[in-house]
Amino acid sequence: MNKSVMKVIEGNGDFFTRFESNQLDKGKAEGTVEVYVRELKRLDEWLKQSGGDIESITRFDVQAYMNHLVSMNKAATTIDRIFGTISVLAKHIGRPSIVEDIRRPRKQSVTAIAPKSLDRNQINGLLRDVERDGNLRNIAIIYTLAFTGLRIGELASLNKSNVDLRRNGRIKVIGKGNKERNVPIPKEARYHLDRYLESRQDDNEALFLSNYNKPISKRSAQRIIEKYGYHAHELRHTYCRNLIRKGVDIVTVSQLAGHESIEVTRRYAMASEQEIELQVNNLFE
Repeated sequence: MNKSVMKVIEGNGDFFTRFESNQLDKGKAEGTVEVYVRELKRLDEWLKQSGGDIESITRFDVQAYMNHLVSMNKAATTIDRIFGTISVLAKHIGRPSIVEDIRRPRKQSVTAIAPKSLDRNQINGLLRDVERDGNLRNIAIIYTLAFTGLRIGELASLNKSNVDLRRNGRIKVIGKGNKERNVPIPKEARYHLDRYLESRQDDNEALFLSNYNKPISKRSAQRIIEKYGYHAHELRHTYCRNLIRKGVDIVTVSQLAGHESIEVTRRYAMASEQEIELQVNNLFE
């Protein structure tokens, strides 16, 4: 018998010894049986806190344990795995009804979840941090991404002639498939772009320059955002998400973001992963 399995079941009594032997006799791998025993031991300890016992477990106990796991912020995949172990237990004790119609959270499809975006505190913290560092180019880059939703490659390829900083300014963007779109530049982004351009002492047509006074590369621009712990696509997602939250219609958001399909834009109207986790945590309350 595997020593690690024996260590897990030690002190758990004859029930776990019989369960372990039964599963090994059925051809289950020793590692798998070890996981089963470990999870069922945790369940047994939890049941004993309220006067229950794993040998007399009920359907009520199983549902209550699922609720407990949700309250502990366990992932849906983790809860499914533990539920699978309890299903093995149900067969072992000859009471499959204890796992029938048990409510538990389901992992959402990626396409049914809004892309990851920054909340108000995160975006405010990012803007504050880059301003404190004082690099006018970096400030202008992050404000432009946050307030226009441009892709990092689109930003890196911009020229001065693409930008109109007059009242109600706009950026002319050449996006995927060489499709052109005009994106409004909000006042805050215009202010920082103007400050950066006034500081320039060169004739280079590129809107943003690298530290070597050459047009900034996509990767170099990305490193600026990564310095603060974020990725450019998170700023783009935040822009789209905020537009949807403010009531801008999906067709307009799709046009501003340069999405190839409106179905891509619809994802921003869905719940985010954080919002789903909050809903799941309150699922059985």
